[in-house]
Amino acid sequence: MSSKLFALDIGTRSVVGIILEERHETFHVIDVLVEEHKERAMVDGQIHNVLKVVEVIQSIKTQLEEKHGPLEKVSVAAAGRALKTEQAEMKMDIKNRPIFSEDDVSRLELTAVQQAQNNLVQNDGERQSSHYYCVGYSVLYYRLDGEEIGSLVDQQGNEASIEVIATFLPRVVVESLLSALKRANLEMEALTLEPIAAINVLIPPTMRRLNVALVDIGAGTSDIAITNYGTVVAYGMVPYAGDEITEALSDIYLLDFPLAEDAKRAINTNEFIQIKDILGFDQNIPKEEVIDALRPATLELASAVSTEIFRLNNNHPPKAVMLVGGGSLTPSLTTLLAEKLNLPVNRVAVRGIDAIQNLTKEDHIPVSPELVTPIGIAIAAKRAPIQYMSVEVNQQVVRLFELKEMTIGDALLAANISTRKLYGRPGAALSVQVNGQTIHIPGEHGKPAVIELNGQEANTKTLIKNKDKIELIEGKDGNVGTASVRDLLDEASVKTITFQGVKHIVEPTVQVNGERVSLETSLVERDKITVETPHTIEQLLHAIQKENYLTQLKPYTISINNKNHYIPSFSTTLLLNGNAVKLQYPVQDNDVLQMNIATAPTLQQLSDHLEKKLLDRITIKFQQETIELFKESAKVISENTILSPSDLIPNGTALQWEEVNTSAWIFQDVFRFSEWTLPENAGSFQIIKNGLASRFDEEIFGGDELEIIFN
Repeated sequence: MSSKLFALDIGTRSVVGIILEERHETFHVIDVLVEEHKERAMVDGQIHNVLKVVEVIQSIKTQLEEKHGPLEKVSVAAAGRALKTEQAEMKMDIKNRPIFSEDDVSRLELTAVQQAQNNLVQNDGERQSSHYYCVGYSVLYYRLDGEEIGSLVDQQGNEASIEVIATFLPRVVVESLLSALKRANLEMEALTLEPIAAINVLIPPTMRRLNVALVDIGAGTSDIAITNYGTVVAYGMVPYAGDEITEALSDIYLLDFPLAEDAKRAINTNEFIQIKDILGFDQNIPKEEVIDALRPATLELASAVSTEIFRLNNNHPPKAVMLVGGGSLTPSLTTLLAEKLNLPVNRVAVRGIDAIQNLTKEDHIPVSPELVTPIGIAIAAKRAPIQYMSVEVNQQVVRLFELKEMTIGDALLAANISTRKLYGRPGAALSVQVNGQTIHIPGEHGKPAVIELNGQEANTKTLIKNKDKIELIEGKDGNVGTASVRDLLDEASVKTITFQGVKHIVEPTVQVNGERVSLETSLVERDKITVETPHTIEQLLHAIQKENYLTQLKPYTISINNKNHYIPSFSTTLLLNGNAVKLQYPVQDNDVLQMNIATAPTLQQLSDHLEKKLLDRITIKFQQETIELFKESAKVISENTILSPSDLIPNGTALQWEEVNTSAWIFQDVFRFSEWTLPENAGSFQIIKNGLASRFDEEIFGGDELEIIFN
């Protein structure tokens, strides 16, 4: 059982019609017909004159039908040069939000793609974003806080940014193709992109995980597609191709353009190139000389193609490059391209139809890279038919052009749903003043949207199929910024202090708009907050309401006979973490503060400290007996009261101190403190002091030994 496949490759200069036959998992090329446009009916891959293109299609169809019977269905491709490529960058504030998830990254990518679509629309004022299909995109880089990073997943920072390169197919290209086919009485069996058609036959799905560039070098443009991760990730085009080589040949050797084209083709088959210039002179030029003359133009083509490959492939060379199309036969092109891409020469190769697996052909059909794309279009119709799918997005029917595995993200783009709806807006910031400085408290981050596919939770990367129903429940906006007074204080503002063995939590004094408030007070927009934090010991005692201790810290000072005496040993001492300090000393969190409170001294303790005597005491020996003699030596008066030695002398007391009984001790004073008496029958006696004769009125001192000896 075999079936015929009819495909058309509608190019800028010509239309290629091809008929294949499927024979048990192989394809056989039966016929190929090429016909050039009679006038400029195609521009950059888009049909500009439908009727003129229909004439060529009708002509090819009629000729092939004469040989092979009726043709009703046809496979076609949108030209790679019709694709629009745009770069876009998106940034997101990620301060104070949970770590980035894969869903977050996917949504950010989609936002960047939509931005690229908007950029495209701005550059083409007549079109709207709905006039484009997104056929693929590639991430050029992720950045976190301005630094390039491999992945944003599970990252935290201040700002995440992403740059993508996205490719779009104008819908008008598809619509004009459909219109032209309808006028030629042909039904579109399948639609693909020229780069995909070539990739489908040259690169099997098992190899698409490799990073490969396919370059279709035509007459006017070179179309580029990049594969990676099992799919086509990027498309591009440079307006530099085979015609530039032909024009260079025409300029060098003064050739008419058609003759220059013939001479260019002859390079690959003849050792000598016969040419006839516009002056009528014939020349027979060695092939190598022609190749050398064309080298600057070939180098320019290689540079243009390699620059675009680098741009599409995140500034990295691919693993390999495949060239198709007539321009790929340009001499030395593979070598120069390998050099520009820093690849080994054997990694850049021209691929003809002989590289297509399971393909046979009639003998008259050439093995040419020009036929790869037309054959790919026909085979794609069988192996990977690309059709429209219809899905519902929030009850809106969206028709999608299935150029690849379609995702919910593609459906959202097609439905023109702003990716801003994927995240709620962040809440407004709260602005307040703290000690004269304006502070902004950010609002909450918006919550992400919930996406459901046929009632089941999904994400933007989830694959979709025909008639799926997608529901997007918009992300909720974040709440406005809120804060209490406590939220604005740093940890150092609240201190834990131990005073006299008791722990105190010391909070700053806060006023909002002039009124004292607690730290739990909620703030509103434009509040003016004054924060006073206790820094010194004195401020701390006020804060914990222990001001009464301040009076006890006054230095112990008394007045004696109108002269002030400061006595530190009777003053209260202040210890911070065991060290003596003053009230102006700063305090830190977890400090221990202790007051060793001094009690008022007695008059006796005060006189001892001042080395003043209240009593004059001496101890002597009299008649072998130890006797203490004493007499009052000072009279101390406070507020007209005579004080006793045991009376307390408070801080600040004014004393009058009078010296009394200032005369020296003499021998006869002993008799007032001794019970010794003269015997009744006493006769004459001697007065002895320290073993020497003495008198009753002689001055004595403590420690003296006194005796009266009878004769």
